[in-house]
Order: sequence, then structure tokens, then C-alpha cells
Amino acid sequence: MELHGALNDFKRSRGDSHRFPGERRSTTGLFSGLDDRLVHVAPDGSTTDYSYPLSGVSGIERSRFALVVDDERHWFDEGEQQYVDGTAVVETVHDAGSYTCRQYDLTIDHRHLTHFVLEDGPDADASIEACFGFAPEGRANRVGQLWHDDAVEVHHDSERDFVAASTDLSVSGQVPERFEELLAAEPATFPRHRDDDRYEEARLSPITRVEFDLTGSTPAGTVATLLTKGADRTDALKRVRDDALAHDDRESILEAGRSQARDRLPDAGAGLGDEFVDLRALCLLRSATGARIAGPEFDPFYRYSGGYGYTWFRDDAEIARFLLETDLRTETDLEEWHAASARFYADTQLEDGTWPHRVWPHNGQLAPGWANGRLEEGDSADYQADQTASVAAFLATYLRRVDPSDERVNKTLTAALEGIDATLEADGLPGDVQNAWENMTGRFTHTAATFLEAYAAIARAPVDEDVAAHASAQAERVYAALDDLWLSERDCYAMRLEDGELDERLDGSTLALASAHREYDAIATVDDERLDRLGSHLETTLEGLYRDPEGPIEGLARFEGDPWRLRDQTEPKIWTVTTAWGANAAVELRDLFAANDHPRAAEFDDRGRELLALVAPGGLLRRPGGYLPEQLFDDGTPDSATPLGWPHAIRLATASALETAEPVESGVETGGRATGHE
Repeated sequence: MELHGALNDFKRSRGDSHRFPGERRSTTGLFSGLDDRLVHVAPDGSTTDYSYPLSGVSGIERSRFALVVDDERHWFDEGEQQYVDGTAVVETVHDAGSYTCRQYDLTIDHRHLTHFVLEDGPDADASIEACFGFAPEGRANRVGQLWHDDAVEVHHDSERDFVAASTDLSVSGQVPERFEELLAAEPATFPRHRDDDRYEEARLSPITRVEFDLTGSTPAGTVATLLTKGADRTDALKRVRDDALAHDDRESILEAGRSQARDRLPDAGAGLGDEFVDLRALCLLRSATGARIAGPEFDPFYRYSGGYGYTWFRDDAEIARFLLETDLRTETDLEEWHAASARFYADTQLEDGTWPHRVWPHNGQLAPGWANGRLEEGDSADYQADQTASVAAFLATYLRRVDPSDERVNKTLTAALEGIDATLEADGLPGDVQNAWENMTGRFTHTAATFLEAYAAIARAPVDEDVAAHASAQAERVYAALDDLWLSERDCYAMRLEDGELDERLDGSTLALASAHREYDAIATVDDERLDRLGSHLETTLEGLYRDPEGPIEGLARFEGDPWRLRDQTEPKIWTVTTAWGANAAVELRDLFAANDHPRAAEFDDRGRELLALVAPGGLLRRPGGYLPEQLFDDGTPDSATPLGWPHAIRLATASALETAEPVESGVETGGRATGHE
């Protein structure tokens, strides 16, 4: 998103009760792209690249399509959308007055195909006008075009983006908005309705307008775009032309989509019938390196957040761990994904054994952030220690369950243990760090839970005996120190310890205590008092954060008094990640209780199923395409990153735990832990 786009949205969205002006939202529309180019198809059919974090190329910044019949243009507006046939092919149905036009979009590697079919076609000639605004290397200025007869090349320096069609192509160009238009009170139209009579206009612009005929008994045609970096021009032109010609009908598009899904997504037939929807969402966010963005970047100017189009090691490692648990239970054939995650973590580990705040997924290089205290000189609490612990917990489980012989992962894990130790204080709790929600510093219960889980997982891993023994001893220290965070007045654990005082607010991230104690239960005893406290804590937290407002949704808030992104709303918004986390924590605690003959196992089984239903396909918090947005307003309007990867992965793991386990009865032992924790 360039500045002109942000300013235009700012003008359109000012005063809206749900929108934050100047953002590039993906809360409506659907994405295509199971490789490393990610293209958003809006309800009006316009396509926009969200590709840079995943591929290193920027591509289409904005676009628009029109049906042209007898020289009359019908610019497409709101259409009806769906995915086709278990693929990442997006179908958009446009009502174009007397005609219905179906649009099919598919992104394969760095190529994007947009196919149009005109139903009940006119006797007159019909064509599609496409207006693309590119941003090679993220630039809106100093961009030029080359017109290659039947193809267009838009370029700045090393990134060169190409357009071709399956039928004859006519080309014109247009300059972006002038300063006067950007400063005007009303947003500028796109495409603009006039030019400036400048002879160089068509060649010194990121915007190209192309028109191509719809041909055949059922008029149809395809436009293709290709993003390249340092590619040979002749080869690139041949690829984009060949792609458009090879996909000039609906069936060829759908078959390409089915082939891509078979190649990129594992067999979803084992275990869970609904898992394809979550795996597709996670694959959309995945780079060729195996790393994932947290969600599509909707706030590139950091106007209301720090951005989302990056790899956070917390989100990514938690997703990796949940996918591993799912795979171990259902044999979903995700081995390549697990191995890619392990390699990426080994590649990006810092010298002190920790991981930075966030990186670019396409190359692992440091990305802008605000929690890189371990990279900066001097002491700082601006470090998110739970990220390192989450990576360590995944690597330990990977080493134990997938590839015990991987020496590089073993070395990475041993270094990670040292990195975790560096933040553990003498009292057995992590020191002052940033929290999981990235908006506070202190000594957090969630951070302690991730330390407990990481230490216990390392103690179980096939590492050197002295390493395992040290990790086990550290887990015992953290386990004991958690008593210092207990609030007897509220029957729950505190959010944090700050300046010697306990912060009594309920915090959804403390739900991590359930899985942490279940991991610890594999190396030591969770005593009866701790079991009771965990039950009380989870009950208090789930009840205290649960919201059922007047409207179509219900679920869990992030923490008590959460003030973020409320607009006109007065109560904290419902978050999908905390709702899914609540379901997972309830199921984890169910299994911990069952393994220890605790009488409340069935109670938490029921609670887990109730919460999971909210984020399951068809649940109240799902949106078109099966997406889980990060958060929702009380009237059901989605907000922030959409889809957000983390809750999709939690949903998969929790559903697999419920589907593969025997029914739990109160006070009856189930005979052991679920597969993911063996």
C-alpha cells in the first residue's frame, strides 16, 4: 500500500464506527496463493498483492476491472464470492446489468491468472478493461513501462512485473493522482477519468490500462500477471504469454487449482473432515522457507499497530507445534512442513541462543520491530522471552517425535536452553520482559508457563544427559515459583508481577498454563493442590473473559479491560485466538485431570467443545472463506489481520485431540495422554 492509497482510504473511512482510516483491509474478499505470492481478490473482483513478506516482490498495489459492451463500461462492484472445489481458486460472480460475469482467480508461484466468463453473452462484441497499479520494489514513483506489443512490463530496478492476455491486448497508461487530488477532501477515483496530455504519461507510471476481447460461443478471456526479480526478460515474457494462453477457459483454471492443492496441501482425508479449510488458510500465509506471516499486512504505515506481515517466532512456533500435534494424531502428512520450520529456526537463531522479535519470512532477515533488546547494547526489558521458549518447545518435540538424529536441531535446542536460562531469575520466574500481547512489560505468568513447557519438553528430548537433567531441574524451579503468582482472592493466577505487586487482571495468555503443566506431568508430578488451582484458574479465566454481547457472536476477550481498537465500542472485543486458546486449554486440562484421576475432567471436556464450536468451520466467529479474523466487534464485524494463522492452528490441534480421544467421564481414567504429548 502506497501513500496515495492510504490517503484515499483515510478520506473514505473517516467517521466510520468500525474502520480505522488509512488501512488496507482484508476483512472482506478472499485470498489465492498456496506458494509464495499472496493475492487478495476483493468482492468487486479487484486484485491486490500482499506478497512482499512471502516472496520479496511487491506486485499489484491496486486494480479494477470493467466489462465493456458496445463501448459502454460497467465497472464491477460488489460480487458474490466463494472458493471452488477445495482449491484456492476464487470465484466472484458479478451482476453486470443484463449479463452475469463470472471471474476466477488463481495464484501459482509468482503468477496470477484472472479468467472471465460472460454468461448469456450479448450479440455485440464484449471485452474486459483491466487497470493495474503496480508497485515494483514498493515504489509508486520513478516507475516505467515497456510495451511489448501483446504484453506490458512495469519496472523500477530489479523487480519487473508483466501483464499479458489470452486474446489481443491494447495498452494505455495513466499517471497516479496529482498532489491536488491527494490534498482534496474527497478520495480520488481509480482509474482516473482524465489524463494530463503529457506525452510521457503512459510510459512513466506504475499504472497500466489494458483491454482484451472475450471470445468464443460463451465469451471468455484471461489476463495473467507475473512478478519477477532479476529474471531474463525474454523468458519472463514467454512465461506470462504462455500462462494466459494455457488457461483461457474455466476448466484449465480449475484443473490448475486442483493440481496446486494436491501439491501444496497434505492429504486431508485422515482424521478431520474440516481440516482443509484451516490448512488452506495456513498455507496462504506460508513462505517457501516454511515460515509464516502472522496475517496479511493491513497496516503498512504502522498507523494503529506495528504491522502484521512478518514472522513472529511466537506465532510461528506455536503454529508449528499445533500442526505437529495434529499430524501425530491424524497422520495428515505434514513432515515437510515440520522439517522446514525446524530449518528456519536453526537458520535464524541469534548467537546467544534466542530469537529476534520478528523477521522477513522469505529470507529470515531481521524485520522492523520493537522488542529486540537482545540485539541492542545495554539492558532492556524489550525482549519477548516467550518467543524463544515457544521455539524451543517445538524443536524439542520435533527432535523427540520426528527426527532424533538431526544434529543441527539438537545443537540449536541446546543453545536455546542457554538463551532461556539467561532470562530466568534466582526466584525461578522469568525477569522483566514484554508480554505476549506486546503492550506491557513485567514478569508474566504466560512467560513462566512457556518456560515451564520448554524446559519440560527439552528434558524429554533426545539430548545429552546433562542437558536433559539441567532442563528438568529448571522446570522444577519454575513449577515451584508459580505459587508466587497465585491470587487466592480470585482463585486464579495473576497476569504479571510488576514492581513487586501482582497485577490481578484476568489474562487470556495465562491459558498456556494448561499445556505447560501437561508437559511437566510427563517428567514429574503435578500435585493435587496445583491440579485444583489449575481448575480454578481456568474456570475463573474462561468465565471472566467470556463475552456474549447483543449480536451474532460470542467468545473470549484478550484480557480484562483491553482497550485496543475499540472505536465506538465500550467493552473489549472478542478475539479468535483467545477463544480457540480457551478451547485448547480446556482440552489440555481435561487430559491432565484424566491422567491424574481428577474428578473435573468431563467438565472441561464439555467446556472445550463449547468453545471450539465458536471457531470451527461454520462457527459464529468464522467469516467467508472459513477465515478467522484476529478480532471482531460486537455486531460481528471482523477487524484486524484476516485470516490470522494462530487460531487456525489451535483449532486444528484441539479438534484432533477431541476427535481421536475416547469420551471422558467424571473420575474415570482414560489410560494415558493424547498422542501429541506422548
